[in-house]
Amino acid sequence: MIHAIETTSSISLEEFLNLPETKPAQEYQNGKIIQKPMPQGKHSKLQTTLASEINQRAESHQLAYAFTELRCTFGGRSLVPDITVFKWNKIPLDSRGEIVDRIDIPLDWIIEILSPDQSPLKVIEKISFALRNGCQLGWLVSPSENIVMVFQGNQLPETKMGKDPLAVLAELQEWFITPEIIFGWLSFERLK
Repeated sequence: MIHAIETTSSISLEEFLNLPETKPAQEYQNGKIIQKPMPQGKHSKLQTTLASEINQRAESHQLAYAFTELRCTFGGRSLVPDITVFKWNKIPLDSRGEIVDRIDIPLDWIIEILSPDQSPLKVIEKISFALRNGCQLGWLVSPSENIVMVFQGNQLPETKMGKDPLAVLAELQEWFITPEIIFGWLSFERLK
């Protein structure tokens, strides 16, 4: 079983940010350190492929960029979403035009892939927190159920499955993506 591990003592956000990074990553929420679960096969495949698919469509046109396991600190929390997407013009840059190491602004699109035995409610709360603090779009991808929950602004989440089209950032509106396509990436069927 895989469970997020939480500390019982409370520390400040600044103290947390001064701790060394861990693998899997730790997050800071409400004064507590939460250890993310170690990604397994389906999670890892979806995370890698989905980020790659977003970047194939967005990077060359300077529309957006998808990062995996990028720490974002905002609203008093420090989160490490499975996939963080920033619109191109919002990627924080240093004086050389390179991405900064420490991201202190809300992301534009948060994508979380549910791991086995991970609490869906805690992941939904994480996505909701991001949306309350400036994020535009959230996806909760459930490989075990082949569904994607879509979160947008103040709307109730929508459950999408099969051939249902999924909402994406406006900059990527030409991209037609469905749960069926996403979960099809899990197949490694071999030719006979």
